[in-house]
Amino acid sequence: MTAPAETVRLAAVQMVSTPRLEDNVATVRRLVAGAVADGARLVVLPEFFPMIGASDEARLAIRETPGEGPLQSLMAETAVRHGVWLVGGSIPLLGSDSGRALNSTLVFDPQGQQVSRYDKMHLFGFKAGAESYDESLSIEPGDAPMAFDTPFARVGLSICYDLRFPELFRQLGEMDILILPAAFTATTGEAHWEVLLRARAIENQCYVIASAQGGRHETGRKTWGHSMIIDPWGDILGVLPSGEGWVCADFNRQRLETVRHRLPALKHRRIR
Repeated sequence: MTAPAETVRLAAVQMVSTPRLEDNVATVRRLVAGAVADGARLVVLPEFFPMIGASDEARLAIRETPGEGPLQSLMAETAVRHGVWLVGGSIPLLGSDSGRALNSTLVFDPQGQQVSRYDKMHLFGFKAGAESYDESLSIEPGDAPMAFDTPFARVGLSICYDLRFPELFRQLGEMDILILPAAFTATTGEAHWEVLLRARAIENQCYVIASAQGGRHETGRKTWGHSMIIDPWGDILGVLPSGEGWVCADFNRQRLETVRHRLPALKHRRIR
């Protein structure tokens, strides 16, 4: 058995997606190519990368059947073209409810094979004055945590609001990397984004890759951005405050094992 690679370059892609699918697809191609040129071997796209700001009907119209569709083909082809692991933020998939869509993260290996899929389990609800969100109106919740293996790390999946539910990450077991595509609002992001991400990295003693929507969208919605990569000690290795782009950092297995050896908190757990 081949030993895991000591270091692997990771990338969190940040977008300010529009209501137009074709524009966002072009942005994905450009930003992934840039991250790969920066050395990335695992690239993570943000939540809702295909479309933000459109009506619920428009989002439902681009739902794809699991296993087929232009967005899934885009991700598979992009992974093959660049020879990378591509974590496809989230796209709408057909589920059991004809009036809603699953909000799903798909993972493709460097050969273009889909190796994992996670359907967002926790649906965001928020109301403060005129600002209001209720994802349950248009999104059907998933029902199971999901992780996958690469030659260099075991990786757990989550999406946006899942960040507030630490029990989800404990259910995944011992992970080397946790991935969180997001479209955090500016209001909740300013208050809680960084502290929650660092907490998940620290308590699970693993790397966290958080790829966000980051800026003012055409409809006026403002997402927090601050895509970042965090190490197992909770140190932020790189952050992009706003706008399109990417942030890269190295997954270092020796760093991971050193943190867990010096402070074996995962072994000290008493609740099973």
